[in-house]
Order: sequence, then structure tokens, then C-alpha cells
Amino acid sequence: MDVYLASPNNQVQAAAAIDMPVLFSFACYSPWLDSYQQSFGKLLIDSGAYSEFTSGKKVCVESYADWSCKWKQHAEAIAGVDDIAGDWRKSLRNYNAIPYTFPTIHDSDPPELLRDLVDMCIERKTWLGLGLTLPRQGKENFVRWVCDNVPEKIHIHGWACRAYTSIRRLDSVDSTNWWRDAFALRVKHELSHLTYAECLEIIVKRYKRWDRIVEDRKSSTNCEPSLFDGIE
Repeated sequence: MDVYLASPNNQVQAAAAIDMPVLFSFACYSPWLDSYQQSFGKLLIDSGAYSEFTSGKKVCVESYADWSCKWKQHAEAIAGVDDIAGDWRKSLRNYNAIPYTFPTIHDSDPPELLRDLVDMCIERKTWLGLGLTLPRQGKENFVRWVCDNVPEKIHIHGWACRAYTSIRRLDSVDSTNWWRDAFALRVKHELSHLTYAECLEIIVKRYKRWDRIVEDRKSSTNCEPSLFDGIE
């Protein structure tokens, strides 16, 4: 399972993410990242629809299409512009507007929509996203229902779904707070003798070895698991 690290905000973070899967968000993207993208292990492209939902800053579908097009030969997949507010009809219009993107099924969508999205994924030979409305805790039944009803040949990416990585049918997830965790590591664990870059290195090791954790994590879906107490 791949854990994609959300777009670095500065060069220290970008250097820490070398050889790691990285998610580029259109809403948070800065041109200086162009010089780093070749150093990352994998790229996943996203519109930043969640940032639109939380900040009110609109994501222009046409602008996203222009920007995302340049990544078609470099990224593992490119996500469509889904409507986080819950308008699945709007999401469908956006997916159809950019035919090389992959759709996302949300727990707020009508269940029968999944069949249509699966057909879209098969036709486009692309991924399926899985999104959860807030709060994301306690939704293992929905995650398992999606996983059980999607053909194995379709890659499933769980948006901010690290709490559900015990469900091995998920092929990838992403972390939006990995670089914040490094700040928390220094403060909450009295590691002020370490630099921020050194704390980033520790956090990145966490994700490099994520898929090799062997303890029973069946009960981990109620909260996001962490290697450090107090760090989400």
C-alpha cells in the first residue's frame, strides 16, 4: 500500500519526500515544485476539492484541466473534481468534463452510483477514489462495502483514509498532515534537540515502513494510528 504525502510547502519538506509517493494538489500547488517532482517516487494529482470545501476558494474545472493535463505522462493517476459538499450530480459533470480523471465515491452518495463510477473506471482504465465525509471515524462498514463491490483490477485510493489501512483491499491512501506531525514531534515529545528536518526524516520513515507493520490493527479504524502518542 502506498501512502502519498501531500504537497510539500517548502524545500525542506520536498527534500524529505525524495523517493516517496507525493500528492500534488492544484489548490495548493507552487511552481517551484516543478524542479522537485522528478525526485519523488510517484505522483498523484488532485484538484484540491477539500481545500475548496474548507476555505471557500473555488477550484475552476477549466483551469484544473489545463494544469493537470501536463502531468498525464508523469503521474500514476489524476483525480477528478469531486463536490465535497455532496452534490454527486455536479461531481459527475466535472468527471465528464475531464475524461482522463478518475472519479470518487463518497459515503454521502447514493449507493447505486458506485456501479456507474466503476463502469467509468473500467472505460478509462483508471483508479477509483473513496471519500468520507467528516467525521471520518467509525465508517469501516462503508469502506468495506466499497472494497467488496469494486473489481480487483481497479486501484482504490482512500482519501485521508490512513485509519483504514488494515483493509488491505485499499491500494493507496494519503497523508495531509505529515509535515505538521514533524512539528508536533519536536514539541510534544521534547525532541527540541532535533532539527525540523531531522523530525521530518523520522515521520517519512514512518510511511516508508507503513505496509510492514505486522501487529493486529483491527481496532484501529476508530482513530488514525500513530507511531507516537499524541500525534494524529
